[in-house]
Amino acid sequence: MSGLQRFEQRLEAMVSGAFARAFRSAVQPVEIAAALQRECDNNTQILSRQRRMVPNDFHVELSGPDTDRLAPYDSALVKDLALQLQEHAEKQSYVFAGPMTIAFDRADDLTIGRFRVRSQAQAAVVSNATHTQVRRARALLEVNGTRHPLQPPGLVVGRGTEADLRINDPGVSRRHVEFTVTESANGGVGISVQDLGSTNGMLVDGHRITSAALQDGSEVKIGRTTMTVRVEEDADV
Repeated sequence: MSGLQRFEQRLEAMVSGAFARAFRSAVQPVEIAAALQRECDNNTQILSRQRRMVPNDFHVELSGPDTDRLAPYDSALVKDLALQLQEHAEKQSYVFAGPMTIAFDRADDLTIGRFRVRSQAQAAVVSNATHTQVRRARALLEVNGTRHPLQPPGLVVGRGTEADLRINDPGVSRRHVEFTVTESANGGVGISVQDLGSTNGMLVDGHRITSAALQDGSEVKIGRTTMTVRVEEDADV
């Protein structure tokens, strides 16, 4: 029995046929499961001879009526889709860049029975900063949905354990870039970034450079990961 067949059986047991009736002549859950598998198969990145990285952040876009039909079951369906996709990844020796997320979005340009899947590899991000440090910071670095304080004297970002902010992105060097942070007497914050001789370099607001002064909204891209600088007007102190 294939993974998709087991997936269908789990769905039938979960809702005792109600889900199947709700989705008659519309998007079928097994079609979504197959599309998620294809999304992984078509977007692999070779890490080694036996390991390939695949996207871990998935958005399934549906028509309005299909989204409404799905609403009563979306939490349970996401759980089973994630389980099925994990089984597929293990069989294919895929590794996810970070924690897997699957979300359903309404798309007004789609008709009943039509859907599309968008995906991206969002690297896992690890920092030693505490919640209090994040809350009190005058400046922050937003990375893949997480926020990290930018405090004097700054921090090193990279893939290695010696970095202050660690990003599990194969395109990121062990010590990739360093952010420098200074505070003036009047409370202002100065932020700059410098490449540390990384293999793949960095982009600052779309430009390939080795160092730059930054401001609120500046984007620094290393590997496949984009980091956005946020300067808070009134930090909680």
